[in-house]
Amino acid sequence: MTSTLSPSKALYIGMEVVIAVSSVIGNVMVVWAVRINRSLRDTTFCFIVSLALADIAVGALVIPLAITISIGLKTHFYSCLLVACTVLVLTQSSILALLAIAIDRYLRVKIPMSYKRVVTPRRAGTAVLLCWLVSIIVGLTPMLGWNNLQRLRDNGSLLTDDLVVICEFETVISMDYMVYFNFFGWVLPPLLLMLAIYVEIFYMIHKQLNKKVTASHADPSRYFGKELKLAKSLALVLFLFAVSWLPLHILNCITLFCPACDKPVFLIYIAIILTHGNSAVNPIVYAFRIKKFRTAFRKIWKLYVLCQDPVGRLPQRGSQRGQSHERRLRQNDDDDDDV
Repeated sequence: MTSTLSPSKALYIGMEVVIAVSSVIGNVMVVWAVRINRSLRDTTFCFIVSLALADIAVGALVIPLAITISIGLKTHFYSCLLVACTVLVLTQSSILALLAIAIDRYLRVKIPMSYKRVVTPRRAGTAVLLCWLVSIIVGLTPMLGWNNLQRLRDNGSLLTDDLVVICEFETVISMDYMVYFNFFGWVLPPLLLMLAIYVEIFYMIHKQLNKKVTASHADPSRYFGKELKLAKSLALVLFLFAVSWLPLHILNCITLFCPACDKPVFLIYIAIILTHGNSAVNPIVYAFRIKKFRTAFRKIWKLYVLCQDPVGRLPQRGSQRGQSHERRLRQNDDDDDDV
């Protein structure tokens, strides 16, 4: 391992540090916003919190490990494999959270009258736990044997008999697993399914807006208009995820199907930066596209960072004035548009 870094690697590490800090701060703000804003505590935002927690883990855990790997650290094979599998678990949890969000919005538009009866907080919580369980199983599959250990033994790439390797993703993770199982099995199908779901959501909403009739809402145009705006924002999150992750999976396909093809190092760095950068962009999308998040972020900034709300300015909880104030806040939350 050399003591100096090349300019490209130094730039890569610098960008990773910026992304890590942005991802942690931004997604903590998302979780905080849901915590302090009652109107954000519905099932969709439950899945958004799950997505934010995965992104926090990327910034706080995965990116530091990726930086460590990039400098050519020598580790035990299974230690390196566990690091790589952690990335896979968090990636899969993000995909399944996005799929859960898409299904939730579909049900909200498809069955508006019975939505709250069908999609209860308990069922939403169960869905979140199931998404994480599936992600752990899919992401940790290489730990059960589908890895490159035997190949490294056969070609003599192990540094010592104690299974020490230069820790790199492609050194320990099988490209057969990454392409056939991970990409073709658990990344591409959910992305295509989500695309179909959002197309159907937009079709149903436009159909309802044109009909302007519904039995469950006094103002169907307002209801479906809000659904359309929020669906556009969440579809943008899906689009950014696909743009961020597909380049790296395409490079994996090239590695598997064309081993002799040259892959410039800067392209690999760009693909990795895109995957990690996706964890930092979602809070930005929420802030610019979803009004309730924007309002909550502004409140957090003013109250907890700038400390602009002096003691006693807000009514005390439990007082008559405080109860009146809370009723007005709830009314404002109900009246706000979703975006």
